[in-house]
Amino acid sequence: MPELPAGSLRNFCDETCLTFETTADLPPLRAIIGQDRAVQSLEFGLGIRDRGYNIYAAGQAGTGKTSAITAFLQDRAAKMTPPSDWCYVQNFRDPSQPRAMKLPKGRGRQLQRDMRRLVVEAQRNISQSLESSEVANRKEELLQDFRRERESLFGKFNERARLSGFLVQTTATALALVPHRDGRPLSNEELASLSPDQRDRMAQTRDELETGMKQVLDEVHRAERRAYQAIQQMDREIIRFDLDVLVRELKGEYDSLPQVEAYLNDVEADMEENADMFRSSQQQQRQQPQGSSPAATSTDSENSMRRYEVNVIVDNSETSGAPVVHEFNPTYNNLMGRVDKEARYGALQTDFTMIRPGSLHRANGGYLTIRIEEILRNPAAWESLKRSLREQKIIVEELAERMGFMTVKGLTPEPIPLDVKTVLIGDAGLYHMLYRMDPDFPELFRVKAEFDSTMERTEANVLDYASFVCTLCTKEGLLPMDREGVSKLVEHSSRLAEDQNKLSTRFAEISNVIREAGYFARQDGAASIAAGHVKKAIDEKMHRSDLIRDKIVEMIQRGTIAIDTEGAEVGQINGLAVLSLGDFSFGRPGRITVSVGAGREGLVDIEREARLGGRLHTKGVMILAGYIADRLARDVPLSLVARLTFEQSYEEIEGDSASSAELYAILSRLADLPIRQGIAVTGSVNQKGQVQPIGGVNQKVEGFFEVCQAKGLTGDQGVLIPAANVPHLMLSEEVVDAVREGRFHVYSAETIDEGIALLTGVSAGCLTPDGTFENGTVNRRVSDRLAEMARNLRDFMRSDDGARETRGNHNRASETP
Repeated sequence: MPELPAGSLRNFCDETCLTFETTADLPPLRAIIGQDRAVQSLEFGLGIRDRGYNIYAAGQAGTGKTSAITAFLQDRAAKMTPPSDWCYVQNFRDPSQPRAMKLPKGRGRQLQRDMRRLVVEAQRNISQSLESSEVANRKEELLQDFRRERESLFGKFNERARLSGFLVQTTATALALVPHRDGRPLSNEELASLSPDQRDRMAQTRDELETGMKQVLDEVHRAERRAYQAIQQMDREIIRFDLDVLVRELKGEYDSLPQVEAYLNDVEADMEENADMFRSSQQQQRQQPQGSSPAATSTDSENSMRRYEVNVIVDNSETSGAPVVHEFNPTYNNLMGRVDKEARYGALQTDFTMIRPGSLHRANGGYLTIRIEEILRNPAAWESLKRSLREQKIIVEELAERMGFMTVKGLTPEPIPLDVKTVLIGDAGLYHMLYRMDPDFPELFRVKAEFDSTMERTEANVLDYASFVCTLCTKEGLLPMDREGVSKLVEHSSRLAEDQNKLSTRFAEISNVIREAGYFARQDGAASIAAGHVKKAIDEKMHRSDLIRDKIVEMIQRGTIAIDTEGAEVGQINGLAVLSLGDFSFGRPGRITVSVGAGREGLVDIEREARLGGRLHTKGVMILAGYIADRLARDVPLSLVARLTFEQSYEEIEGDSASSAELYAILSRLADLPIRQGIAVTGSVNQKGQVQPIGGVNQKVEGFFEVCQAKGLTGDQGVLIPAANVPHLMLSEEVVDAVREGRFHVYSAETIDEGIALLTGVSAGCLTPDGTFENGTVNRRVSDRLAEMARNLRDFMRSDDGARETRGNHNRASETP
């Protein structure tokens, strides 16, 4: 079987097909590359305006989904009309339910400034009007009229009381009637000297006077009320006049917005009812009870004035196009908004000016992107997002109230209509889980945009790759990359994709290579990033993570881990596995051995018996039994015990990529033919004997090459891989050079027959018309051995049965009397 030529082990990128000197000569990338399917899905999801057509962007981490989607949305949003502003204002009929107000772009801040100016001008004008000399004189006239009326009422009553023998005296708390004689109050001795009749008449007169005094006081109070009402009416007329001028002017600026006009009418009515707030601080302090704090009076006035504020929660005055918002921390408050509180006089209080917006408010009229794993960490946020998308409105409420717990009475802001396209970004696994387990998910996220991890390696895509390099270098201030560097980067991309005809779309990892190569280029003082800098970046990244690999190779070299790379052994073979350390994976050879004997147990997987074998590995071993029974022991019962194991393995073995190696070892043992230890094997097998492709082929080949290199290359060593894995080969240049020079070899096999012939040097053999295999071949030797084991087991069982029968007869004879 011919080995693979060096040219088939790595698809080199010919830099002569690149028509630029450096990426600085290229235009920056303007579109998402290599994701035609995802782009079509995005365009459909963003174009359809029906409810429920939100988007789930699925794909592997590091494929640049977030950056690509953000750029795609920003490009689309730039062509759209900016959305409206949103404000919350006081609901004068029910302050606990603030009103939401929609205004054209930029008018929210304008209304906020206009209302602040209105309050300031109203305070100034009204205060000046109320403190004018004309108003003061008019108020003084009303007070003089009241005083004259009061003095007249009290004078008449005093005269009546004097004629009736009493004087009216004023005490600290009330008016008192005191009996007198010649204008002098009677003493206690004089009162005691009065006859009973005189005292009775005096008491009767006092009662009559007290009744009259109450009537006089009532008249005085009514007169005082009339004076106060007249003053208040005067103040209201002054305030109404000043407000009418200010509000009428403001209404003229918003005559095209009926909701603003209605709000200004409510403001004007409320200001008239609360005229005292517009008095100067001196006037307010004069009207406050004695002992009240001037600072408290000023604070109360400022807090009262907040009712005329305009709380702009969404300001699009500087927005060009539709908003694109990415919420990095989608908690409930960050997503839905919140209502803050502040301490006043030892208690927490709030009002509509403390309503704060969430991401949904800022993205309203545009696009919102969220990483699915982040929002799933906040169940309340996830449920609230679904409710908002379902009902198409944003409801700001306390989280405790949202969860159904009792809370202190707060605000219930009016919901805001929602018009947003939501894009969730995550992997395909979470998409499938949500689709099955969350009934709301398929109704709300009907569009799936799936990002592929690879793209075709065509000339057009290679040029797009170069444009991506240009964009990254320009954006981050890196040196440009020359075309040899781009060629090396393209080859590394195919290595990441594990396919000679594909390019990786894991742009996060590609970007890291470009940045690190740029660092080494600056260290060398180069004008551009060359191929050597790209190779150094790749090698250095590997070197930072390959300590464990080097330790394993060292242990193999020193014999601590037993791996033979020379000679031949029966029932022993080198299999290949891949160890992953997160950011780095490498191939590691492992010795597989088989012991065979007669019996009925069949294939015994020692790893499974020791509970070190995974389900896929167990399945692979069971397939081997199916192949042997169908291919080599079709006419005889399978009468063997074959025990398989990975030597010096102390962790779980998973996967079926070693099943072909295990089968080669079994065939070697049954045929008693040694296997070349210088050739390591990988590949799975089916029951028909076809060798199937596996993953990590590049790491496996390179892993065995490094072991052979450490122990000494002889020119006879190599690796046997499935033929289907040949297009996936992107081996390191060191391995390719070794193959080109004949120091190492890479073989491929489509069937087990091809592989066993290479490993043993003996033909596998084909079936002859009589149903047997050709003489001297591996398959003939194996089938003969299986038939022999079946006969031996049959003869043994017969002899054992005869011996047991003889012993039974002897025992019965000895028991006969």
